[in-house]
Amino acid sequence: MLNNPLLSTAYLAPISYYAILLKQNNSMIEYHEHFIKKSIRNRCDIMNTNGRLSLSIPVNRKTKTKTKISKIKISYAENWQKNHWKSIVSSYNSSPFFEYYKDKLKPYFLKEEEYLIDFNNNLQKEILALLKIKFTITYNSIYKRTGDFTDLRDNNSIKINTIRYDQVFMEKHKFINNLSIIDLLFNMGPESLDYLHQLQIKINI
Repeated sequence: MLNNPLLSTAYLAPISYYAILLKQNNSMIEYHEHFIKKSIRNRCDIMNTNGRLSLSIPVNRKTKTKTKISKIKISYAENWQKNHWKSIVSSYNSSPFFEYYKDKLKPYFLKEEEYLIDFNNNLQKEILALLKIKFTITYNSIYKRTGDFTDLRDNNSIKINTIRYDQVFMEKHKFINNLSIIDLLFNMGPESLDYLHQLQIKINI
C-alpha cells in the first residue's frame, strides 16, 4: 500500500489514476500547487479514428505568472465544451456502452463552471459513481514539497501493466494503454471496475 498518495486534479484522468483511487482510499488531491500546463490537470487523451487524440481545456492565466491551481479559471472564449463533446461522440458513438453513459456525462459539457478544479471535481464524482467506486474526494490543507505522503502529482510516475480490452478503431490502430477513463467506461461498461482491480500499480519516483 502506498503512503498517503497525493495526486493532482485531473480532467477525465487516465485509467491509472482511477486505479489509485480504487485501491488507495487515503488518496488526496493537491489544492495548493501552481498550475502546470500540458498536463492531466486540464488535458485528457482519448482514441479516435486517427489514434490518440488530446483534448485540452483552455484556461485564463497570465503566461509569466504562477497561479494556484485552485484559482485557475476556465476560458470560454472558444466553445471548447461543444468541441470536446463532439470529439467524444465521434470517437465512442459506436462503442458498446456509449448510449448507457452519455446522458450522465453530457451535462458537464453544457454548464459553464468558473474554476477548473471545480469542473474536474464534479466530473470526477460522476465518474466514480459510474464506476461504483466509494471514494470521498479530499484536498490537502497546505502545499508541501515533501512529507509523509507518496508524491504522485506528476502522473507520469504512475505505471500500470498492460491488460488489453477491445477498443474502438482497434482494427485500424494497435491497443493504446492508459487512455482517459472514459475509454474504459465506453468500451467495458460495468466490467470496468473488475478491470481496475486487475491492474498492478508501479510508481517510478
